Formats: sequence, structure tokens, C-alpha cells
Amino acid sequence: MSDDDARPRNRYFVLVAVRLVGAAGAVFGLVLLGRAVDLPTRLLGAAIVLSALAMIAIVPRSLAARWRTPPE
Repeated sequence: MSDDDARPRNRYFVLVAVRLVGAAGAVFGLVLLGRAVDLPTRLLGAAIVLSALAMIAIVPRSLAARWRTPPE
């Protein structure tokens, strides 16, 4: 496979991986939030969920904007 084909494929895989890691983080935060006994642990779970959701929303868009083909 040529370099012209490999670069967009690898970038797509990075975007998908970022989304999957964010989803896994959100699930982990929900599990932590659901099984928490005390308030600090619940706050930690909520913070993990919120940061994972922010990561899912912000990081792929910023990477796509950075990698966008410049106008000729």
C-alpha cells in the first residue's frame, strides 16, 4: 500500500481509537459512579464520565480540523 493510501487510513484509525477510548472511559466512570460508597468516589466517577464525554466530542473534531487538506 502506498503512502498516499496509508496516511488517511491511519488517521481514520486514530479517530476511531480516540472515540473508543473515550467510550471506555465513560463506561468506567459510570461503573465507578454506580458502585461508589462515599461522596469523593462518586465525584471522581462523575468527573471521569464528563471528561470522557468531552474527549469524545472535542478531540476527534480537533484532529480532523488539523488534518484537513488545505485549500489549493
